Amino acid sequence: MSQIEFFVLLAALAAVIVLQVLAMLRSRSSPAADLAERIERVEREVRMQLQTTAQTSNAATVQQFEAMRRQLEAQGLVGRNEQARSLKAFADTMHQRMEEIRGTLETKIKDLQADNGLRLEEMRKTVDEKLHATLETRLTASFQQVSERLERVHQGLGEMQQLALGVGDLKRVLTNVKTRGTWGEVQLEMLLEQVLTPEQYGKNVETIAGSGARVEFALKLPGQNDNGTPVWMPIDAKFPKEQYERLLEAADNADAEGVALAGRELERAVRVEAKTISEKYVSPPHTTDFAILFLPTEGLYAEVMRRPGLADDLQRVHRISIAGPSTLTALLNSLQMGFRTLALEKRSSEVWQVLGAVKTEFAKFGDVLAATKLTLERAAKNIESAETRSRVMARKLKTVEALPSEQAQLLMGAELDKSDLDIE
Repeated sequence: MSQIEFFVLLAALAAVIVLQVLAMLRSRSSPAADLAERIERVEREVRMQLQTTAQTSNAATVQQFEAMRRQLEAQGLVGRNEQARSLKAFADTMHQRMEEIRGTLETKIKDLQADNGLRLEEMRKTVDEKLHATLETRLTASFQQVSERLERVHQGLGEMQQLALGVGDLKRVLTNVKTRGTWGEVQLEMLLEQVLTPEQYGKNVETIAGSGARVEFALKLPGQNDNGTPVWMPIDAKFPKEQYERLLEAADNADAEGVALAGRELERAVRVEAKTISEKYVSPPHTTDFAILFLPTEGLYAEVMRRPGLADDLQRVHRISIAGPSTLTALLNSLQMGFRTLALEKRSSEVWQVLGAVKTEFAKFGDVLAATKLTLERAAKNIESAETRSRVMARKLKTVEALPSEQAQLLMGAELDKSDLDIE
C-alpha cells in the first residue's frame, strides 16, 4: 500500500469518527452507557484498522525501499562503470596531451638552452672584456693612488723621522742647562737681527770695565758717557725650565697644592736670576739704570707676569724689566723708531750745514754767471762785427771774376798745404 492510500484511509477513518460523534451528539436522548460502549467499539475498530494499515504500510515500505535500493545499486554500478570509462578516456587523452606538451616543451627548452648558451657566451665575452678593461683601469688607478699615498706616507715618515730627530734635539737642548741657555740666546739674537742693525747692539759685552762679566747682548744707545764710551742697555736670556715644567705638570694633574708650590719655586728662580743680572751687568753711567730679563716663551712670560707683584718688585728692587718674545719685539721696534728719530735730527743739522755751504757757493756762482754773461756779450759783439765785415767783403768781391771750381780747388788746396806746413 502506498503512502497516498495510507493517507486516504486515515482521512476516511477520521470522517467515520466525526460522523459517529455527530450521530451521538444528535441522539442526546441515548443513555451514557450506550455512548461509552459505542465509543469504545469505535476505538477498537480504529486501533485494529490502524494496526492493519500500519502492517500493510510497513511491508509496502520495505518492499519499496528494497526496490529502490536495487535500482540505486544498478544505477550506481552503471554510473561507476561509465565514470570509469570516462575517466580512463580522459586519462588517456590527458596522457597523450601531456606527452605532446612534454615533447614540445623539451624541444623548446633545448632550443632556448642553445640560444641562451650562445647569448650567455656572448654576454660572458662582453662582460669579461669590459670587466677586464674596467678592472685593469681601476687597478692601475688604484695602484697609482696607492703608490702615491705610499710615497706620501714615506715622505711623511721621513718628515716624522726628521721631526722626531728635531724633537729629540730640542729635548736635549731643553734638558741641558748650558744648551738651554744657548737656545734662549739664539732666539734673542734672531729677534735683535730682525729689528736692529748690527751697529745698534753688541754681543758678549763687558758692561762693567774690568769685571770680566759679559752680558749676552746689550743695546748701544745713542750718545756717549763722560769717558767717550757708548751707553749700553743689558739684555740677558733666562729659561727656568724645570720649575716651569713642574708647574705645567701640576696644572695638568689638577694639583692645586703642586701648582702653588711650583709657582713659588718659579718666582724664586726668577728673582735669583734678576738679582744676578742686576749685580753683574747694571752699572750706570756705563749702562742704563735697568736691564731686561728675556724669557724665550710666551707661556713662561705669561706665567711670570701672572705672579702677583713679581714684575713690580723686580723693577723696584733690582731694576729688571721682564720681556717675552712679543713684548721685546715691541720694545725693540720702539727703540728703533727712537734711533731713527735721533738719526734724522743728526742728519737735519748736517743738512743745514750743507745748505749754508750751498748758499755761500751759490752767491759765488752768481758772480761767475755775471762774468760769463759779460764774456758772452763781448763774444756776441765780436761775432756781429765779423758778420758786418764779412758782408762788406762779399760786396767788394762781387766785382772780382770767379775762377772755375777745379782751379779754385787746386789753388785753395795749395794754399792750404802751405798753411799746414807753416803751422807745422
